[in-house]
Amino acid sequence: MAERLALFATAARGTEDLLAEELKELGAKRIRQDRGGVRFMASLDEALNVCLWSRIAMRVLYPLGEFEAPGAQGLYDAVASVPWEEHLTTNVTFAVDANLKDTEHAHSGFVALKVKDAIVDRLRDKLGSRPDVDTRNPDVSVVAHLVKEKLSLSLDLVGDPLHRRGYRVRPTPAPLKENLAAALLRAAGYTGQEALVDPMCGSGTIVIEGGLIARRRAPGIGRSFAVERWPHMGPRARELLADLRADARRNERKVEVPILGFDKSEEALEAADRNVKAAKLGEEVQLAEGDATKLGPLPEGGGLILTNPPYGDRLGSGGQKGMKTFYFKLGDSLRALPGWRVWVLSGNPAFESAFHSRPMIRRDVWNGPIPCTLLGYRAPAGLSKPVLGAPGEPLQVAPVRPEHEDE
Repeated sequence: MAERLALFATAARGTEDLLAEELKELGAKRIRQDRGGVRFMASLDEALNVCLWSRIAMRVLYPLGEFEAPGAQGLYDAVASVPWEEHLTTNVTFAVDANLKDTEHAHSGFVALKVKDAIVDRLRDKLGSRPDVDTRNPDVSVVAHLVKEKLSLSLDLVGDPLHRRGYRVRPTPAPLKENLAAALLRAAGYTGQEALVDPMCGSGTIVIEGGLIARRRAPGIGRSFAVERWPHMGPRARELLADLRADARRNERKVEVPILGFDKSEEALEAADRNVKAAKLGEEVQLAEGDATKLGPLPEGGGLILTNPPYGDRLGSGGQKGMKTFYFKLGDSLRALPGWRVWVLSGNPAFESAFHSRPMIRRDVWNGPIPCTLLGYRAPAGLSKPVLGAPGEPLQVAPVRPEHEDE
């Protein structure tokens, strides 16, 4: 039986249960939700399958341990106790990503420097020389998280966060992250087998993620992963990923349902068009100018309307009264579409009452640093309340920071 690794996948707060469900489908074992992510066990091929296929995870971390690290010397000693020679060689580059919370140290840069010093000193002692640091494109990324005097250390399997699918070539102000858009689609029960409409599509993230789901395309198919460059695990990882990528490409399917994005802004539509083409979904996703408060006829048969309306900073003049008027008109417009399920990510407390409709489902999520509520009107069959997530046995691995704390 292949050795299983204790791993931690990070995600936006409020989407942990959705990630747990996804990880179970991808073959992970002993799944346990935690704040800001999910702990799980996986063999190397299962872990790589998660990296390639997870639409909701932000990072996949391999925890190395948790330590008491009082003061600068305690920090250095804790890091130096890790057998880094099992993970690094003198021929690879590495970088340290340090994150602090309630610590005596004022700057993350200082902590990162102490971690780096301890790593290179140990490797110089064990191997006779030291690896180089590359902060832009390291072979191995070390994640250090210090809370008070508790230090956790991990290696990052993916490198660039998984939400960077590679298609966002033209952003717009306050874009929705790709993994959060995918989580919203999953929460709404979207499987790619019904029509999808975003009446305020912005740079197109929701309709693009919907197109990837409908196309059954692996979100990580066009990128590489840091684990492929790890000195000891890399060769096997590259071999396994070659097979996983080939299988993923063979199993893509033709999209049989309409996927539509509308926006009033010509600039937003131009950005969305470029992003859709970069995602190679030009035939699957259709874009058009449209006012969400005056939507015209949509395809017959209904489907899912999922949107992320402005929270207030892009509505122009009118203040709170203007926002409420906008939300009220939006509600009138969307309620006039029979057969369509409506789901809205709201970041404005005034939205729900102004929208003037009682949601069947509510879910608290974080859009970066912004607390939001996902509101579901007309839930899909079989989904009448928020999913609680998959239970699992706790894993004895070091905690890591929630992704939303600094992004």
